[in-house]
Amino acid sequence: METVFVGIDVSQDRLDVHVRPREEAFAVARDGAGLAALVARLREVEPAWIAVEATRPELRPLADEATRLLADLVARRRQIVEMIGAERNRARRAPAGRIQRSIARLIAALEKELASVDGDIDAGVRGSPLWRAKEDLLASVPGIGPVIARTLMAELPELGTLSHKRIASLAGLAPYTRQSGRWKGQSRIGGGRKSVRSALFLAALVAGRHNPVLKAFRDRLVGAGKPKMVAVIAVARKLLTILNAILRDQTPWQNA
Repeated sequence: METVFVGIDVSQDRLDVHVRPREEAFAVARDGAGLAALVARLREVEPAWIAVEATRPELRPLADEATRLLADLVARRRQIVEMIGAERNRARRAPAGRIQRSIARLIAALEKELASVDGDIDAGVRGSPLWRAKEDLLASVPGIGPVIARTLMAELPELGTLSHKRIASLAGLAPYTRQSGRWKGQSRIGGGRKSVRSALFLAALVAGRHNPVLKAFRDRLVGAGKPKMVAVIAVARKLLTILNAILRDQTPWQNA
């Protein structure tokens, strides 16, 4: 079986993909649909290495079957939650009567499926001593609940194994400076794994209120005149650094 290599060149609106030694080349849009199409095609070719732009990252073993299943379950949970939210929004606009009853039935079915998926995730995590210990370490941090912890375990398995700069880049929380358009010279965040960044953003909102260390950090930033959104992003980045160190050192959260 031939060894397949994939190179991906990233531009603002699309990804140009080259598959060697098959001499295949194609492009996808740099959006959710395009990334989904890219993942589907890459699964077909089963590449040994994937290089993005001019980077040459160190090789990491592919996720094992259990980790892939956990990631799939976490992604499915996110999809169901989004569907429930969409139906509830429709319910607020729909007229009373048959449409409302239809929406209510669908929400009930989705909530039942959500409970089933949650049960599968819980059984997988709590049934593994390694995952159970990892979840307990993550959840020791005020602001990190089971859903956030399991999202990070499934979709950021590198947590605890990389430097704080590299893990921030994977999560899409590393600041970078755009050099074109009206944002020239201003730092922004982006890229990385959107689902991880979203989870950390939600965790930062909670931690900024209830985690004593991160609340003090956020209050200092706001008191210094930083916009609240900038403060939340900074809290998310600091929270990620803390979680990375906790897993690296295998030491639970301490306030001091």
